[in-house]
Amino acid sequence: MARRPCLLEVELVIAWLRLIRWKNLLIIFGTQLFAWFCIVKPMKSLTGVSFFLDGNHFLLLSLSTVLIAAGGYIINDYFDVKIDNINHPEKMVLNKVIPRNHAIIVHSILNIVAFVIGAILAWNAGHLSFVLLQVFCTALLWFYSTKFKQRFAIGNLVVAFLTALNIILLILYEPSLYAYFRRGVFICFKNELVLPNPVWVLVGYAFFAFIFTWIREAVKDMEDFKGDEAEGCVTMPIIWGFKKTVLFTEVLAIIALLTIIFVTGKLLLDKNLILGVYLLLAVIIPILYFIKILPQKSTSKHYSFASSLLKWIMVTGGCSLLIYYYEAHV
Repeated sequence: MARRPCLLEVELVIAWLRLIRWKNLLIIFGTQLFAWFCIVKPMKSLTGVSFFLDGNHFLLLSLSTVLIAAGGYIINDYFDVKIDNINHPEKMVLNKVIPRNHAIIVHSILNIVAFVIGAILAWNAGHLSFVLLQVFCTALLWFYSTKFKQRFAIGNLVVAFLTALNIILLILYEPSLYAYFRRGVFICFKNELVLPNPVWVLVGYAFFAFIFTWIREAVKDMEDFKGDEAEGCVTMPIIWGFKKTVLFTEVLAIIALLTIIFVTGKLLLDKNLILGVYLLLAVIIPILYFIKILPQKSTSKHYSFASSLLKWIMVTGGCSLLIYYYEAHV
């Protein structure tokens, strides 16, 4: 008899972890960590300049980002109860395990803590205006959940923008990188080491985060077609139909693919073999596979698989930063 309360507590913890999408939060943190560790942090030893984003400040920035994202997932599910009950009834935890009023309270707490952390960072950086970034992201996620998500393409672009912003934040919070905006694609440092411009690299990864998130959001709209249509949402597949949405998604994927092929070819020509081969096997081939299979079926299960494949591509793309760091600095 004493084991039942313990099981309920475990079920509640699992429900909260599912509600805040803990796996996605790990991806957000991992992306920022890799970008900071592999691109931003090494610049201090190369230039000798004092950087603001040391280990402690980076962790505060990343914690603030993760808390805002967790709050965003909660408020999204809070307003999507009816839609999720149609699309993913087996995955629902709100109103089944977690009361909706508890969810909105935790959402508020997460955002308040993120704001406080953002204020500390802004104070230490000497730019109090930086705290507006946390306020802006929180407000944007709220309006996404209440208004933008139901409008044609706007919701997808908002999510894609916020995903790219996770990387751009590293540039905004590190004033030592501002000087590189006017530099070329490659930089020769005092020790005659030639490396890609760190700002260009970060912007490049932010671009791919943006475009692949946009693609994934379009695929998820096709996956969630029934619930969105029942609730009067104006998503791309509802307005255009599946055929045109698939075609548009493939065009975005081809744009990303051609860019990555160009970068990979240059890496191979410059004898950066490890990173070039990695991108070929872990990113280019999976994108080609995605483009091939996307039009084959029009079922929710099929689009769910395509969405998972895109998440895998985004993770492997982020992991390429580790190879970049190894080839450049080890």
